[in-house]
Amino acid sequence: MSRIELSRRSMLKAGAAGLATPTVFAGAAWSFTNDPQGGAVTLGFNVPQTGPYADEGADELRAYELAVEHLNGGGDGGMINTFSSKTLDGAGILGQKVEFVTGDTQTKGDAARASAKSMIEKDGAIMITGGSSSSTAIAVQGLCQEAGVIFMAGLTHSNDTTGKDRKANGFRHFFNGYMSGAALAPVLANRYGTDRKAYHLTADYTWGWTQQESIANSTEALGWETINNVLTPLASTDFSAYIAPVLNSGADVLVLNHYGGNMVNSLTNAVQFGLRDREANGKNFEIVVPLYSRLMARGAGENVKGIFGSTNWHWSLPDDGSKAFVRSFGTKYGFPPSQAAHTCYVQTLLYADAVNRAGSFNPCAVVEALEGFQFDGLGNGPTLYRADDHQCFKDVLVVQGKENPTSEFDILEVVEVTPRAQVEYPSDHPMFGGPEASLGSCNPGA
Repeated sequence: MSRIELSRRSMLKAGAAGLATPTVFAGAAWSFTNDPQGGAVTLGFNVPQTGPYADEGADELRAYELAVEHLNGGGDGGMINTFSSKTLDGAGILGQKVEFVTGDTQTKGDAARASAKSMIEKDGAIMITGGSSSSTAIAVQGLCQEAGVIFMAGLTHSNDTTGKDRKANGFRHFFNGYMSGAALAPVLANRYGTDRKAYHLTADYTWGWTQQESIANSTEALGWETINNVLTPLASTDFSAYIAPVLNSGADVLVLNHYGGNMVNSLTNAVQFGLRDREANGKNFEIVVPLYSRLMARGAGENVKGIFGSTNWHWSLPDDGSKAFVRSFGTKYGFPPSQAAHTCYVQTLLYADAVNRAGSFNPCAVVEALEGFQFDGLGNGPTLYRADDHQCFKDVLVVQGKENPTSEFDILEVVEVTPRAQVEYPSDHPMFGGPEASLGSCNPGA
């Protein structure tokens, strides 16, 4: 029996699920939350417009607006022209004009849920997307499961998003901490050797925890020793008190499991303490930033030179899809897009295409259209949306801060494109919840 049929039976038995008063219209065969009426469909863009990840959120919002423009037939069409699926024609989604509402997650789980709840209940949003913090993404994904709408995660890198906290109504295009570790560790061992002692500073929430676990496991498997892991509050702006103990720790590598403004500040403090010019254990002291972005690199300036990390995508990639997106984004905004912008733009197109292929906005039909979907032309090469956990699998980039950048945007260079096979893992991997982790059933809502 298909997941749609199971969900229909569950709906008939249980009635409305999740939120108290979603907007509901009767479909041709059965009801689902916020069935579009009147020739327009509303999408909810939920991003951090304030807080430590606000720069990422601003770029995400730019990409969402560009995606809506392209879906409605404006601009040059961007990646619609390179996408291997050819259902998108500039006539909206299933002939409905695309409209959108926005919210501010504040990089806080409660605020993110409240914002998404308002967009669903008051604005009639049929799909919610956004992120930049895995804690907010996981919170909103759970809310969307309860409400009976699709959640197309934006930037969320915690293993838990498609691990122990996976949901049938949620989908992630962005890569995760395990993939960063699998791609980055061999490069680090090759450049710095296998006899290294690493000291970790880690953002104290789901992303930091799983990123640290992933990079530690991957580097330890190649001979590194993890000598300490210190958790730091997400609200921190000055990391001096956390950097000072590194000097006498016996470490010769500092791993900064920080993102956004946190990474800019912690790296700046590390450089101020002289770690980049230090020797330890007869080796040059090194700093690693497992998850990089162009926006972070730009904020950290010269401090990123030579420092390795991983990214989901980079604007310098030469494939047709990447070039089309960079051209569209640059024409509209005057600068190249970040990886956050890229994954949010792609998720919007993937949702629209899935609706078109399914011939329905019913979330359970969309789930079936996305599960096991293989596609190309969206900037990461051939990609699979795995059915078991709704995680995309694709190549992963290892990058390094450029020694001689040519502009304020040309700060990172791709040093290795790690093939998809190297970063794949079974869906019941212990880091992702083990055999007990389950998507559950799709919820159409009403």
